[in-house]
Amino acid sequence: MDSTLISRFADIVGPENVVSHKTNLSVYDCDGYTLEKSLPEVVVLPHSTEQVAAIVKLLHKEKVSFVPRGAGTGLSGGCLPIDAPVMIGTSRMNKILHIDVRNRYVVAQAGVVNLWVSNAVKNAGFQYAPDPSSQQACTIGGNVAENSGGPHTLKYGVTTNHVLGMELVLPDGEIVTIGGMAEDMPGYDLRGITIGAEGTFGIVTQATLRLTRQPQSYRTFLAVYESVHDSTQTVSDIIAAGIVPAAIEMMDNLIIQAVEEAFHFGFPTDAGAVLIIELDGLAAGLDPQTTRIMELCKRNRAREVRVARDEAERTALWKSRKRAFGAVGRLAPNYCTQDGVVPRTKVPDILRTITSVAEKYQLRIANVFHAGDGNIHPILLYDERNADETERVVKAGQEILKACVDLGGSLTGEHGIGIEKMGQMPLIFSPEDLLLMSRIRSVFNPDSRCNPNKIIPMPHGCIDVRMPRRQVPL
Repeated sequence: MDSTLISRFADIVGPENVVSHKTNLSVYDCDGYTLEKSLPEVVVLPHSTEQVAAIVKLLHKEKVSFVPRGAGTGLSGGCLPIDAPVMIGTSRMNKILHIDVRNRYVVAQAGVVNLWVSNAVKNAGFQYAPDPSSQQACTIGGNVAENSGGPHTLKYGVTTNHVLGMELVLPDGEIVTIGGMAEDMPGYDLRGITIGAEGTFGIVTQATLRLTRQPQSYRTFLAVYESVHDSTQTVSDIIAAGIVPAAIEMMDNLIIQAVEEAFHFGFPTDAGAVLIIELDGLAAGLDPQTTRIMELCKRNRAREVRVARDEAERTALWKSRKRAFGAVGRLAPNYCTQDGVVPRTKVPDILRTITSVAEKYQLRIANVFHAGDGNIHPILLYDERNADETERVVKAGQEILKACVDLGGSLTGEHGIGIEKMGQMPLIFSPEDLLLMSRIRSVFNPDSRCNPNKIIPMPHGCIDVRMPRRQVPL
């Protein structure tokens, strides 16, 4: 990297916000997807939209490619610098700029941590609904890039359902506003197409987030089963009964053992599976649904159904679920988590496939996932010191994802394509589809200098993933 360019970055953001020493750069060589690593030549950490725009204008003039990065909690290598020497980190753009409870929105910079938004408005009785399990660390900009979800996606939807508008710095440095403070802006839905673009359209510097009322009351169940099949059948029956809980999460025996050992909640370690089911809403309407859900659990041979006695027990239950991946390290030295989606009614089918794949490749595969919306996260356990086992994990993971597609699902539910799954995009999209996507990207990013070599497989940009990845909370 030309030292003159680095000096010009320092002129824009201050020398304390420019990282160019190789040792200090090493923390930016990957995100939660640690299989592939690539060191940027310089990291620039702006504090404002104007600074981002000035940096990007300079890069545009010098024809230098760059990648945006949030908290680095992504799982698909979306912020990995491939043929892009400059990384622009938004972690220091961490201010909540405006709170308007009356009109139910918050304006937050891209580096604001997801959980901070709900904490800022909880005393007024509101919340920001998307709640990725990494919500204590992941940031709004990253959530927008990946269209993040979380356990309560089943009722509340994903990020795109809660972002009213955003400020975007285009790859030539122009600052544009997409959407606004009101719902359903006229014209083409540029807001919708930008959310989930994985930072390939520009750098989101702030977003206007829709607030929702905190539910008046909750009913949180722990249903215990002898088999995974009975638990997933319960999920189908609850939805078929016309009940839409706020969340339905499933953990199988391997995960139960790890979580119980880590958090001592009281999970039965001999159970085949448990469901965490949460209803929320007006207290007066929850009792009939509670009765019906308990009936459905029992009809599917649940051996026990507990309802959290108070907020403390509910909090402990969710803490165990959201930190489940931290406990998986107790099961194996390494693990690889896949992120696939199937239609809700196909959850039993994909779980049977996962069992078959585990037997075929002689692997242990644990399951903890968002059962209510069919977003599976099989966790393939292995030891990276065993090359043969590692190779089997890669093949097993690819086979599971192909099965998701064959069942009418998708390659990813909430963690994006990044570099990890580019090579599998043809499982879903034709060459014509992918060409059209690249043309849409070119409208925003005509020179492909903003986050190049992501999402759409290109002859020069496709990366052959040979090894599984470490996982962070889902």
